[in-house]
Amino acid sequence: MTAADWSAIRLTAELAAVTTLLLLVLGTPVAWWLARTRSRSKPVWAALVAMPLVLPPSVLGFYLLLLMGPQGPVGQFTQALGLGRLPFTFAGLVVASVLYSMPFVVQPLQQAFEAVPERALEAAATLRAGPWDRFFTVALPLARPGFITASVLGFAHTVGEFGVVLMMGGNIPGQTRVMSVAIYDHVEAAEYADAHRLAAAMVAFALTVLVTLYWVNRPRRAEAGAAR
Repeated sequence: MTAADWSAIRLTAELAAVTTLLLLVLGTPVAWWLARTRSRSKPVWAALVAMPLVLPPSVLGFYLLLLMGPQGPVGQFTQALGLGRLPFTFAGLVVASVLYSMPFVVQPLQQAFEAVPERALEAAATLRAGPWDRFFTVALPLARPGFITASVLGFAHTVGEFGVVLMMGGNIPGQTRVMSVAIYDHVEAAEYADAHRLAAAMVAFALTVLVTLYWVNRPRRAEAGAAR
């Protein structure tokens, strides 16, 4: 691989790691609220979280570009704060990736929280555990498999994204050129051997992710079978 390809791999790993970490921090309270709330507005918020699953990446990237551009409200806000413009920067890629990968983290966490037995939380409450204690000492440990699944899916989905990162980040070597964009560049230049090496690496990575997920979920299926 060329030095530019290794740079794209490093940047992709950094983007996926930062995005996954931010999504776990931001997505956990969102997933907990969706799992526990009885609000009539829940379908609306759940739909907003899931929208990137059905929305074309170019559409999401286009509107993010308008919002964060020099004339957009987010762009004007970041410029007023002295942060400059987000499009075509690593920070802009992170923001776009967080939004686009959100359902891949929030939905597994929501399902894990919904599977937490209500009796366990009630038992903790009878022992005078407050809401925060019940969340950190009961709900989080029981939802650990959901956190593993959410982390793996969030990281893998960010690694494989193309449309949104191209719209928001463009193709700046060392700054916004990630693996998926690098493959596109090699194909356009008819450098099929270089494209194949990067593509094969992503195929191997995707297979590893799927094997990891099946391995993580296997004990839960075994426990469910034993319970029957």
